[in-house]
Amino acid sequence: MPYITNNKQGKEVKIFYQDYGEGQPVVLIHGWPLSHTSWEAQIPAIVGAGFRCIAYDRRGFGKSDAPWDSYDYSSLASDLDAVITQLDLHNAVIVGFSMGGGEVVRYLTDHGKERIAKAGLIASIIPLVAQKPDNPDGVPGQELEKIMKALHNDRVGFLTDFHKNFYNAGILSNPVTQGRLDSDFIVASQASANATVKAAEAWGGTDFRPELKNVTVPTLIVHGDDDNIVPIKTSGEQAAKGIANNEYHIIKTAPHGLNVTHAEELNKILIQFLKK
Repeated sequence: MPYITNNKQGKEVKIFYQDYGEGQPVVLIHGWPLSHTSWEAQIPAIVGAGFRCIAYDRRGFGKSDAPWDSYDYSSLASDLDAVITQLDLHNAVIVGFSMGGGEVVRYLTDHGKERIAKAGLIASIIPLVAQKPDNPDGVPGQELEKIMKALHNDRVGFLTDFHKNFYNAGILSNPVTQGRLDSDFIVASQASANATVKAAEAWGGTDFRPELKNVTVPTLIVHGDDDNIVPIKTSGEQAAKGIANNEYHIIKTAPHGLNVTHAEELNKILIQFLKK
């Protein structure tokens, strides 16, 4: 199986990746608490449009190594840098979904834009999840505390309901099949329990607002206006205001997991952006 080895922080961490197609490279960074397989509706579209598509598993998730510590965003961005440098990618497009948006921004902060042509933030946490006095539309602290408590006390029980909220699935709405919910649960439940907690601490506690100035490449921002996981007002709207060179698309009625529920619409937007 293909692995990249990151030795940058004095510990060897093997990162699993898949590499398909030819052309300008597009690197996909998945959301929490899934794996690169969550991009299964986008990978064929990207390759079919004439691009090289690389999707990898975040440390602690999927088939990548799960070290005990180092789940802060600079550590996670160092894995992205290892993928980019060891595959010798240039003129690359880096696209992050949900938590993965943090790797995109932190990569540009820590490693610069020399190898990067464009960026994408899809249903992204950028710039800030948590509610603060100057971020009233964020997720209240007590809600984030509930998530952390649930992850510590009954991680797999939490994950069962989490993916229903991911797609806004309920009695009156069935945007995804039970098979999709089951598949996501299997992937998420098999991730490292420790990594799941520490990665949640990273996305819940990192304020990227000071780093938006570092995102100077053309950037695609896509968010659903019915996202119950990462509210659009604390994420997409602020990202669009803080990133100077951006293209902002709001997908009507889309939940957080719009890469699945609105895959056709997202793919159209993404491919058009890649081809510009």
